[in-house]
Amino acid sequence: MKKKQRVLVLGSGALKIGEAGEFDYSGSQAIQALKEEGFEVWLVNPNIATIQTTPDLADRIFLLPVDPRFVAKILARGRLDGILLSFGGQTALNCGLALHRSGALKRNGVKVLGTPVDSIRRTEDRALFRKEILAAGLKVPWSLPVRNLREARAAARRIGYPVRTRTAFSLGGFGSGLAHDEKELDRLISGGLSSSPQAVVEEDLSGWKEIEYEVVRDSSDNCIAVCNMENLDPMGIHTGESIVVAPSQTLTNREYFRLRDIAFQVIRRFRIVGECNIQYALDPDSSDYRIIEVNARLSRSSALASKATGYPLARIAAKLAVGYSLPELKNSMNDATTACFEPALDYLVVKIPKWDLAKFDRALPVLGSEMKSIGEVMAVGRNFEEALQKGCRMLDDGISGLVGNSLPRGVKGLGAVKPTPWRIFALAEAIGRGARLDDLSRRTGIDPWFLQRIASICRVENSLKKTAWPLRRDLLETAKETGFSDPQIAGLVNRKAGEIRSLRDRLGVHPVVKQIDTLAAEYPVRTNYLYVTYHGRKDDLQPVSGNRKVVIPGSGPYRIGSSVEFDWCCVSAARALQRMGYDPVVVNCNPETVSTDYDSGHTLYFEELTPERIFDIWEKEMPLGILLAFGGQIPNRLAMECHRRGIRVFGTDPRDIDRAEDRKKFSALMDRLGISQPPWI
Repeated sequence: MKKKQRVLVLGSGALKIGEAGEFDYSGSQAIQALKEEGFEVWLVNPNIATIQTTPDLADRIFLLPVDPRFVAKILARGRLDGILLSFGGQTALNCGLALHRSGALKRNGVKVLGTPVDSIRRTEDRALFRKEILAAGLKVPWSLPVRNLREARAAARRIGYPVRTRTAFSLGGFGSGLAHDEKELDRLISGGLSSSPQAVVEEDLSGWKEIEYEVVRDSSDNCIAVCNMENLDPMGIHTGESIVVAPSQTLTNREYFRLRDIAFQVIRRFRIVGECNIQYALDPDSSDYRIIEVNARLSRSSALASKATGYPLARIAAKLAVGYSLPELKNSMNDATTACFEPALDYLVVKIPKWDLAKFDRALPVLGSEMKSIGEVMAVGRNFEEALQKGCRMLDDGISGLVGNSLPRGVKGLGAVKPTPWRIFALAEAIGRGARLDDLSRRTGIDPWFLQRIASICRVENSLKKTAWPLRRDLLETAKETGFSDPQIAGLVNRKAGEIRSLRDRLGVHPVVKQIDTLAAEYPVRTNYLYVTYHGRKDDLQPVSGNRKVVIPGSGPYRIGSSVEFDWCCVSAARALQRMGYDPVVVNCNPETVSTDYDSGHTLYFEELTPERIFDIWEKEMPLGILLAFGGQIPNRLAMECHRRGIRVFGTDPRDIDRAEDRKKFSALMDRLGISQPPWI
């Protein structure tokens, strides 16, 4: 019997800022894709909270550090045929480069699958990257590589302050920042070189637009652009810290195709096989550009692009790595097209980062080129206003939307100009008070188009405040199409959320369910990837008779104390239901997760985890019941709302969930049972 080819996949290890659940998603997809092709798959990853370390996924799992010393021992004993470096983030990439330098890969006859090691090195080493891009006749920021403070100071004097610093082989913008003088430069360079052998000092491009392309290439040199994304914030704010829109909204057709063409030149120049992310700076006044960075691996942006388009980037990248070409692979959403088709969107998505800075005493609430966000949400809508307001609620920060909120203490003092986690809300408040859009655009670098969309939300807010009850049907429809929730409207018209829902029922203002199909409905699809919108008259899908559906709310955005472990719970629950003959309906809004992989076999709603949206989905799907125990704290908070509405909750009774969560009720129970507890107020 012929021996199966054995492939080692490197994971990303412990979750960290800039490297979290997205690599569980990409690694899990890669493992599944390889097993479909008959490979024996080994995995190195010590993170026991991940889906990919579930025993029935990879053939052998090593709960060891993703470190060259440990991986080299596996290579020496494993008789491996190949290794994948692109699915475990910067940790896996750096480990693979170290194994190549030490000769461990060559010594053990292990082939790097996909993008060659030399290509990875040329994208990661700042000096080599700059040289390669300039040799191709393309533009990069004027920069100088440095290895110590003396070289950095000389480079800054030559370029002229202010200058930006970046480090090679690093994650989440570590060691990067803007230096206005030598003191700031010394601090940034010292920090960057403490963990990296190389840094660069480069020209400052603050205020330019930041644009990203996710591009795929196979070994036959076929290329496609899967997704392009536009940061709401200009250059100077790390893309992981910025609100991001896909597809881009303010590029001209000429700009879009010019950057797409450059992306193809770059991916071919570096001979990347699989997926890569290319980041641009684009001058809003002249359309001049600079190539900022190329990631020859899956990234957080890749996970976002995959969920935004429905294109399974990691799965396709893994199959390209083992020799397939794009025309040979099917589009998993239909039988009519191949993976060579570029996705077409009849909707847009908005990504908003999630911060948890309140957990740290001395964390400054000011954003820059180093990442501080620990998670993100993705909202799907038919216009920017709808998706933006959805995304604001998805953050689970106790806010009802972009407007109609009380900003936290201290935020007003920071104003609408300084980049903070709350700037988007401060901008809305300033616009609502009559601030000039051109002045805000000039002072923030945010394109006027985005500010105009925020202004349209503010106009609807004012109309709601001024209109007598009951609201007219046309105004209610406009509010819902602009992303206003029932509780948000209720707060503006001094009513209760239930009254808004009752009024909607009487007036026939209801949401519809739409499919994400990657092809803008040009071909028939069988996708179970759904979202809810008020832009439409009928659902794309009709309820199925003989219903055995069970709703599973996910955990929402990652935060400290609630992350990939709850994704593992939701995915495991969905798989268990499928084995028992039930149809799981997963609701979640986190693009980094495996539970939001439409290709996992369950029905997926990429939606808010609010009572209003859960009840909308309940009415559409007519399921048997709902499971609240697997998504952490957010589903737990839905318990009593479900009970009051007569929704069947499987497992622990909602009243008992409430009794365990409500500290006063829990304390009273302990007293009745005679169980001692600490004094509390």
